[in-house]
Amino acid sequence: MHRTARVGLRLTRAQRNRCYGLLRSAGDVWACVLEVNHWRWRHDAPPVVAYQALCRELSAAGPGTFGELDTTGARSVLRRYSDAWFTAAKRRNAGDVTARFPRRRRGLLPVRYYHGTFTLDRRRVRLPTAAGCPALWLRLDREVPYPMEQVRSVTLLAEGGRLWVEVTAEVPVTAYPHGAAPDPGRVAGVDLGVIHPYAVAGPDGHGLLVSGRAVRAEHRMHLADTKHRRRATAGRAPKPGQRGSRRWRQARRRARLVEGRHRRRVRQAQHEAAKTVIGWAVQHRVGTLTVGDPRGVLDRPAGRRHNLRLRQWQIGRAISMLRGKAELAGIVVHLVDERGTSSTSSTCPTCRKRISKPAGRTMTCRHCQLTGHRDLFAAATIATRTPGRTPATEAGGGSSVTTAVVLPRTLTHRRAGRHLPGAGLSRRDPRRPPPHRPPPAAAVAAGAAPAAVGVSWPAEARPTTSSNPVGSRSTAPRGEEPQHHQPGERSWSQH
Repeated sequence: MHRTARVGLRLTRAQRNRCYGLLRSAGDVWACVLEVNHWRWRHDAPPVVAYQALCRELSAAGPGTFGELDTTGARSVLRRYSDAWFTAAKRRNAGDVTARFPRRRRGLLPVRYYHGTFTLDRRRVRLPTAAGCPALWLRLDREVPYPMEQVRSVTLLAEGGRLWVEVTAEVPVTAYPHGAAPDPGRVAGVDLGVIHPYAVAGPDGHGLLVSGRAVRAEHRMHLADTKHRRRATAGRAPKPGQRGSRRWRQARRRARLVEGRHRRRVRQAQHEAAKTVIGWAVQHRVGTLTVGDPRGVLDRPAGRRHNLRLRQWQIGRAISMLRGKAELAGIVVHLVDERGTSSTSSTCPTCRKRISKPAGRTMTCRHCQLTGHRDLFAAATIATRTPGRTPATEAGGGSSVTTAVVLPRTLTHRRAGRHLPGAGLSRRDPRRPPPHRPPPAAAVAAGAAPAAVGVSWPAEARPTTSSNPVGSRSTAPRGEEPQHHQPGERSWSQH
């Protein structure tokens, strides 16, 4: 299978300008194809969309038409256009009227170079250029995480005001010792959510909850920062038709950098969450993951605020990350419809009776007195929808998957996004001002120094009071969660 890693670049000003020149030339190739097909449409001629026909048009243009961009980079743009056109045509033939053909111009377009056209030497990469142009050597900010003989392509792109190189390599599936490989007969159900990106109900009564509250807090704080920044820079914005000043360009560049940093933080947290699920599945020898696909709710208008939450959820990316890491670990992933699970329709997984959906995360059935986490109930129900084996497969041997509801009895808690601001032990975001609390009366009576009175403890070291009795409420300030050390396991069952 193929895996892709994004690596940053350390460039001089001249190298940076040359890289942006390649990306702009790739955008010119895209715009040229759009213009050619628009001209042919006006003259009632069929469009040029096949990759071979586009390459012939590129050869007729002659060398040096698109600056330093060579034939390999230009053909990667043509391949992207051809794939986008045929994908839209396939969707429209299937009845999807929302599919659109590529018609929008792009200023910067990624350029891909395939195996044999570039040179990768540890922390340096040489990208091919047009004939007569000097060689373009770029320095990477870290080592490529794949062996050199496994690298198949590199892609130059710009995102968030920075230049990157995506390295794609062909890596083998993980090999396990004898008796430790995942068993396809051991099935686990996965329920996707916002507060908990992944809730897993596995065999033998084991369950996993991955908390995504830090990711949700990152989205909310970034939205608040963006609104404040726009209000602060609204007075410096140029009028329509007026050229922006240098100060305005610097403000826009800073906004792009902050937006790119936010996207990288969220993407890393999503990778950590998917990696946690796959690691847990390998530990329990789960060979089949049945994932509930909730993408049907995206078409329902639910208001401005809830639509924003659904867009920030990024369901497709969560599924693709989980599937990619599962394939690398040798685990099969099945996508099933989650309609009718306890998380969406409030149905008890044991007695199958309708119950009221709770406002919190704990669900209680008034018929059979079952109590537990509603996301885990949904995951347990999703696990029963695993596609069974066909008669031909049964004739070939092998164990069939189980369809009985297995509720988790041992629960493991994990948290995604520990690198995010405010995801430490005190869960305080450093972007917020520290709370101003009055000094304790004991400190004032003891004559403490003015600098020490009323000073809050840092986010990474908060003292614990030994006089607090066991079982009493935490003394953490209001609005913050109590400290949780290394998360462990917890047991729960029917009441």
